[in-house]
Amino acid sequence: MRVVLAGTPAPAVPSLRSLLASSHEVVAVLTRPDARAGRGRRAVTSPVKELALEAGLPVLAPERPGDEAFLADLADLAPDCVPVVAYGALVPRRALDVPRHGWVNLHFSLLPRWRGAAPVQHAVLAGDPVTGACAFRLEEGLDTGPVLGSLEEPVGPRDTAGDLLERLAPAGADLLVGVLDALEAGTAHAVPQPADGVTLAPKLRPDDARVRWEDDATEVDRRVRGCTPAPGAWTTFRGERLRLRPLEPAPDAAGAPLAPGALRVIRGGVLVGTGTGPVVLGEVQPAGKRAMAAQDWARGVRPADDEVLGADA
Repeated sequence: MRVVLAGTPAPAVPSLRSLLASSHEVVAVLTRPDARAGRGRRAVTSPVKELALEAGLPVLAPERPGDEAFLADLADLAPDCVPVVAYGALVPRRALDVPRHGWVNLHFSLLPRWRGAAPVQHAVLAGDPVTGACAFRLEEGLDTGPVLGSLEEPVGPRDTAGDLLERLAPAGADLLVGVLDALEAGTAHAVPQPADGVTLAPKLRPDDARVRWEDDATEVDRRVRGCTPAPGAWTTFRGERLRLRPLEPAPDAAGAPLAPGALRVIRGGVLVGTGTGPVVLGEVQPAGKRAMAAQDWARGVRPADDEVLGADA
């Protein structure tokens, strides 16, 4: 089939690679416009666009997928299907109707659980033991279309959102190509999503990543892992943000109880109190500095006995 891959961030790159290696003909790539980032506000090319340019593919990057010029370009390309992986914009009906097999979205959850922009992060935050990926026919609703194929992926007790995406992206790429193969062969079977079990996964904002030390240790751990690597879990210390990498369970002999946010330096680590017991800080990153082991950070700042994390958040 003739396909146009719609995708933007790094998790979409394995799908483009798999499509390029498949029997399908990738005639172009659709991605979001170059973003401005950094202190110099320089234009940053999306990972999908970078690979497309390396492969010599035409790149479409409209401000909106409903723009008339883009719709004309898409019609001229005459794709049989538009596979989508984290494209990042709502697709209007006029665009959805162009390819004869429609748009097929690879979504990193087991729909209808976690519809939305951040399904993997929310699966970790909620403590889901299993997540996965679905390839479904895109509709105008939010991730509501019938499912054409799926796979499951267990969530390990120390998995971050980034760890899961690293596994789901290549596995999902294979799933997506298999679904396109089935569509071409006429053997694909679309299964409507059940009405029950719908949950939403909106994009996480920086405030969603702020650790609340009064929460129980399990919730604190999930928040840090679910927000790693993005948007990045954080707390405050002496009025400045302190980025947090994944935590570890406290040793059995952790000493006297700690109040939420309270610090204690022990041999081999730095403890911090939560609502139900201490945890061990992993790497931390003070504002404007590199990430470092919590022990090295504590050796430099020398926290006083009465200082706590998050007191001025």
